[in-house]
Amino acid sequence: MAAVSSPAHDISIGAGHVSFRFASGRIMQGTTPGPARQSVRTPIQIEEAFAGMCPLMREFGSQVARAARSDATVFITGESGTGKEMIARAIHEGSERSKHPFIPVNCGAFSHSLAHAQLFGHEKGSFTGALGQTAGYFESAGNGTLFLDEVTEMSDALQVQFLRVLESGTYQRVGGTEVLHTGARIVCATNRDPYAAVESGKLRQDFLHRLLIVPLRVPPLREREGDVRILAQRFLDELNAAHKTSKRFSARMMDALLSYDWPGNVRELRNAVQRAFIMADTVVEAEFRRRPRAAEARDSTDGALCFPVGTPLSQAQRDVILATLAHHNGDKQRTADTLGVSLKTLYNRLGAYNADTPTSTRQG
Repeated sequence: MAAVSSPAHDISIGAGHVSFRFASGRIMQGTTPGPARQSVRTPIQIEEAFAGMCPLMREFGSQVARAARSDATVFITGESGTGKEMIARAIHEGSERSKHPFIPVNCGAFSHSLAHAQLFGHEKGSFTGALGQTAGYFESAGNGTLFLDEVTEMSDALQVQFLRVLESGTYQRVGGTEVLHTGARIVCATNRDPYAAVESGKLRQDFLHRLLIVPLRVPPLREREGDVRILAQRFLDELNAAHKTSKRFSARMMDALLSYDWPGNVRELRNAVQRAFIMADTVVEAEFRRRPRAAEARDSTDGALCFPVGTPLSQAQRDVILATLAHHNGDKQRTADTLGVSLKTLYNRLGAYNADTPTSTRQG
């Protein structure tokens, strides 16, 4: 974390990154994914943090502040790369629960056989490999916030059990008889349309109704008129401060940034600025390459893969999966949908490849 002097109030939200700048004159910059605590303390500060953004985001900031003031369940929707987890963290940090743990859980990465134990904990000997009593996510959260990312990927059986916990406020460890009480607040997120998930059978309607108390939709970057310039300059300023440089954007670079519709949202913008910064001497311009907009991409012949006859099937599958993931800018849900596999299957394949893949949908 680095601190930079500034009298302003603003916010930037991206993959593994949230920066809040306050009147105290210090900005806390987090540039890597992780559970580090942020400097937000009150809903008023949250609202002030959005003051420099476009009108759409200022209104969204007001919604986030109101959510932080309440203790109700929050359901965050938004495209990959919009910063859903960072919004969840801001809600937690701006609430009265800020001194308690914030526990993020990726529902898409649950082990089918161990999901219940992961959520609720287990007793010694309750299953093979259970060598001792272990606390689950609910117990670890205590009176803090339990953040369920990719909540639409939770199995039906787990949704049923989770619903019971939400209704009763109690649960039991796997293999145990003691009734435990949870005081955790639930904040959940998805990049899917939750109603479409209900229609397709991925999400139970009663479960959705129990979660959808305070809905928040994070606007995609293409809807945030004027924010691309603000965010790009902010990311560059942070990089200059961190590396003690004074690099600047060329007019051509800024035009390229403004002409792109950013399907990967703030995450993609931040990565593009960082790549260009690394390769630039003084003027940042050469390394940003404008990728085609969606309409142009449909007419393009790029993206085809060719394999020599005799290529091992395992190698071909690996190349197709990684190429599709890259095509979707690291969005694992879109990649799984394109390939016709479940999100869990995709995670398993990527884990087997030990792939150095783009940031997952878990980071909102």
